[in-house]
Amino acid sequence: MFNILVVDDEPLIVKGLSSLLASSGLDIDHIYTANSGFEALDCIRMEDIDLLVTDIQMGAMSGIDLMQHAKLTKPWVQTIVISAHETFQYAQMAVRLGAKDYLIKPLNSEHFLDSVRNVLLKLDKPSPELDTFMSGISESFRLEETQPEYSQLLTELLANPDTVLADPRSLQKIDALNLQGPFFSVIKIKLPLSDPGSEKKYGANDRRLLCYAALNIAKELMDQEWNSIAFYSPDGEITIIIQWNEKSYEESSSGQINRLDVLGRSLHFNIHKYLHLHAVIGISQILKGLPFMNVLNRQASKAILWNKEHSDHYVFYYGDFNWNNYAIDPSAEELHTRSNLIVQKAKEYIDENYAQKGLTIHEVAKKNHVSPNYLSYLFKKNTGFNLWEYVIKLRMEESREMILNTDLRRYEIAERVGYESPEHFSKIFKKYYGISPSELKK
Repeated sequence: MFNILVVDDEPLIVKGLSSLLASSGLDIDHIYTANSGFEALDCIRMEDIDLLVTDIQMGAMSGIDLMQHAKLTKPWVQTIVISAHETFQYAQMAVRLGAKDYLIKPLNSEHFLDSVRNVLLKLDKPSPELDTFMSGISESFRLEETQPEYSQLLTELLANPDTVLADPRSLQKIDALNLQGPFFSVIKIKLPLSDPGSEKKYGANDRRLLCYAALNIAKELMDQEWNSIAFYSPDGEITIIIQWNEKSYEESSSGQINRLDVLGRSLHFNIHKYLHLHAVIGISQILKGLPFMNVLNRQASKAILWNKEHSDHYVFYYGDFNWNNYAIDPSAEELHTRSNLIVQKAKEYIDENYAQKGLTIHEVAKKNHVSPNYLSYLFKKNTGFNLWEYVIKLRMEESREMILNTDLRRYEIAERVGYESPEHFSKIFKKYYGISPSELKK
């Protein structure tokens, strides 16, 4: 069964869509509603949402902003966008963020339900038993590395770009691949197929089949919104080269690292969902120019190595680790000290700013110069709290004190602890304490 969140700043639209979904006969467990982006984001953080249906224009936080924050929080949440504006720019931005459909108001009920049904059917694709899955692959496909001559060329480019770029024939092949950039990043996917600590041992044929399946999962994800090339590496890993032209990079240069972080988590999530494997993902920084491909390749490989220190974490961005601070790779003790410092600074920032409206994990991570994914992991590991659970804890404790010890009205308390509406505040308060603010006051 699925959970759907419907978001619109017009209550009648929210009510109408919720009623339509409730009577649709779809396999829906719960329909959540929100009247603003901030309220919706809290719901996504706290509930298990499968599908987000959101309006575009909603005041302080637009539907596009909501999609961006939702992707950072839970990359696997699917989205359908509704809008009163048939604007190409809105539609383009929504599709770039992975929206499955862009519907224009007034909505056609049948069209809307068809769109929801199509998304849910894909979500409901069963996670197959491994032996059956691999048997199906071996029966249906002749396993070959896609364009092996190009894979060899790309492997050489990642190792020795100066040599490859000095060869006219290699340059022609690179042109044929449309590897123009000029901005590039490298992602590496390592499958736990031959690690000593793996619970299951795989034969050579099984390893090849699983690599083939993982490569196709990666290609399917990449083809949705990325200009990229995915191929096998000689070391048994899967390598992805992502590129941006000047225009596409400048359109969202400040958010590209977050998009890569979301992509890394989506890759891990989907490989685990369909193959039951915890793939480790290493993500490089973004550099300009093909001559730096060997640097990007080393960065992605080095990022993967941190899984040895954080064995319960699977997506690593090279820029999270301040490599320039160390002459050699840091010891476990140095890493632990650095991690504690990141969490301490994050806690201090949250303690000072938890009542700020629109506070986001992205903002806290930016202050610490790390990715939201890595900060969330460290915070939970060091404190036992999910980062946003800690924000809510501070807000609820402060509001409880004000309810019990002041004569402030509900809307005044909501305002002081960072909520834009008293209704939203009351909903969070009751979920946290089990009683409403008015019941506590009595």
